[in-house]
Amino acid sequence: MNLTIHPLIVLLFFPGGLFLLASGLVFQWADRKLVARFQNRVGPRFLQPLADMLKLLAKEEIIPAGAHRGLFIALPIIALASALTAALYVPMFGVQPFFSFQGDLIVTIYLLSALTISLGLAGANSVDRFSLVGATRTLTQLFSYEAPFLLAMIGPALAAQSWQISKINAFAGETTWFIVAQPIGFLVALVGLMGKLELPPFDAPEAETEIVAGALTEYSGRGFALFRLAKDIELVIGLTLVAAFYLGGVSNPLEFLLKTGGLLLVMALLQTAFARLRIDQTVGLWWRVGALMGLVQILAILAGIYIRQWWL
Repeated sequence: MNLTIHPLIVLLFFPGGLFLLASGLVFQWADRKLVARFQNRVGPRFLQPLADMLKLLAKEEIIPAGAHRGLFIALPIIALASALTAALYVPMFGVQPFFSFQGDLIVTIYLLSALTISLGLAGANSVDRFSLVGATRTLTQLFSYEAPFLLAMIGPALAAQSWQISKINAFAGETTWFIVAQPIGFLVALVGLMGKLELPPFDAPEAETEIVAGALTEYSGRGFALFRLAKDIELVIGLTLVAAFYLGGVSNPLEFLLKTGGLLLVMALLQTAFARLRIDQTVGLWWRVGALMGLVQILAILAGIYIRQWWL
C-alpha cells in the first residue's frame, strides 16, 4: 500500500503537482517584484499572482470565430502538461528527480520547448492579425535561441560524460563550479532561458505596445491562465537546471533557494538594464553571437577532454 501511495504523494503534492504550481507563482511574484524595485516602483503584493490566476480560472472561456475549437482548448493543457512532465527529471528543490534515465536531458529540453511550440500554434490557430504576428515572432525566436541553449546545456554534460541530469548534478557538486570552467556556457544558458520565457529584452513576440499580447491575444480565462502557469513552472525548472549545471549542483532545499534566487536576481537586473530588441536584432544576436559562443565553448571542452585522455 505504501509503495502505491508514496509515488502519488510525490507527483501530486511534493516535489511535483501543487507545490510546483505554488512555487511557479512565488517565482513569478519575485521576478515582478525585483524588476519593479529596480525601476523604482512598488511592485505587486505577495498574493497578487494567485489572485490573478483564480480570477482567470473563474472567467468564461471565449473561443474566437474561425479558430479550431479542439486545438484552442488543447494547446494550453499540452503546454502545462509538458512543463509538469519536464519537472520529473530535474532535481527540483534539491530533491532527487522522480524519474531518471540516461538521456533524460534531451527529453527535458524537448519538453521545455513544447511550451513555445504551443504558443506558436495557438497564435497560428487564430485569425486575429496580432496573434498571427505574435506566432510568427514566437517561432522565429524559437529557432534562434534553441540551438545556443542546447549547446550551453551540453557543455556540463560533456564534462560529466553523461546525458542524465541527476549524474550531471552530482558531478557538478564534486568539481569546480562550471560557471568558472565554462563561463560562456553559463551566460548563454541564462540569457537563453530568458529567450525561452520571452522576458525582456526578448519579449518582441508579446510586445504589449505593438501587438497587444502576441500569440495569446485571443486567449482569456482558463486558457490564458494555463499558459501563464506553464511559463511560471518553466521559469522554476530552467533556473534549477542552470543552478544544477553551472553553480555546483543542488542537493538540498536551502541550496536550491539560494542559487535559484541569485539567478533570478541577475535575470531581473538584465530585464531592467536592456530595452526590448526587435525580432531581427534577436535573431542576429543569437546566430551571430550566441551560437558561435556556444560552439567555441563546446570545441574547447572537447579539446580539453582529448588532451587529458592523450596525456593520461
